[in-house]
Amino acid sequence: MFEELPFEEHKLFSGANFQTIMGSFFHFLSEPSSETKLLTLPDGDKMSLEITTPNGWNNRGKTVVLVHGLCGSHKSTYMIRLASHFQTVNVRTVRLNMRGCGSSKGLAKKPYHMGRSDDVLFALNYLVKETPNSSLTLIGFSMGANVVLKLGGELGSRFQGLLNQIISISPPADIIANMKKFQQRSGRLYEKFFLHSLLKEVKIRKKIYPDLPDVEFPNNLTFHHFDDLYTAPLSGFEGATDYYKKSSSKKYVPEIAVKCRILFAKDDPVVDPHLLDDLTLPSNVKLYKTEKGGHLGFFSRKRHGVHGNRWMDHTLDRWIFEEA
Repeated sequence: MFEELPFEEHKLFSGANFQTIMGSFFHFLSEPSSETKLLTLPDGDKMSLEITTPNGWNNRGKTVVLVHGLCGSHKSTYMIRLASHFQTVNVRTVRLNMRGCGSSKGLAKKPYHMGRSDDVLFALNYLVKETPNSSLTLIGFSMGANVVLKLGGELGSRFQGLLNQIISISPPADIIANMKKFQQRSGRLYEKFFLHSLLKEVKIRKKIYPDLPDVEFPNNLTFHHFDDLYTAPLSGFEGATDYYKKSSSKKYVPEIAVKCRILFAKDDPVVDPHLLDDLTLPSNVKLYKTEKGGHLGFFSRKRHGVHGNRWMDHTLDRWIFEEA
């Protein structure tokens, strides 16, 4: 079962696609200053953390770790908005760049993907070692939302000492089932947009690591083609289907033992909001839905204080400061 959350979309930006565009591409904030920390992963690849520490923050304060979506980075609009806000309320923000993204571009031979929960765990272990008394909230968006749920289930009861809570916004928790979204007209447009960016990443990676295999992509490229030809073989999977099955977080969600909130918009054009409807969830995992909101949009009719019309940012702020 899920809980319906009240959300009235902005009348000037109504509709799933407008909501998605407003959520993903527009903001009017300058990026907060941050310290770049490069982490060397066990296989030699590097990933980066952009750490924004407010003046006066101490190591017993709150830390929020943000994990971006597909083709995103620490420069994604929602990452910048939230880091900027949390700096003003004395919360340290860690914008985690998956392999080859943001300030770790060109530093990873292997690609990031939907199932790289081990990379996020590596980063969390680093943060806990550096500041063991800071309360950590892990927030993932879209692809990152799937990753954080997968990690939560893999950790099970071993989350203690690592995490205070997990928040997952629009997770494609069953990747195979979610692929049906991209058979729809609007879905094909988003697929083309993402694939265009992914192919640019392939060229950059090949230029830096010329020993990577040459891959010939078909003209009518789909996510399944791309993952079958590129992501899966470079990441140790037998093919796209094997990658999707092993990386989907759905089967891990019932094993999550930490406080967890999952949010979907029913009109999301990228992620199916019904992917988790058939699960029996533990009491610590709460599933929420809004009638509207698009994909990471949630641009509301009502203003929410310092967050303006950004309902998602307001809700995350409330969840983070709410007592356990």
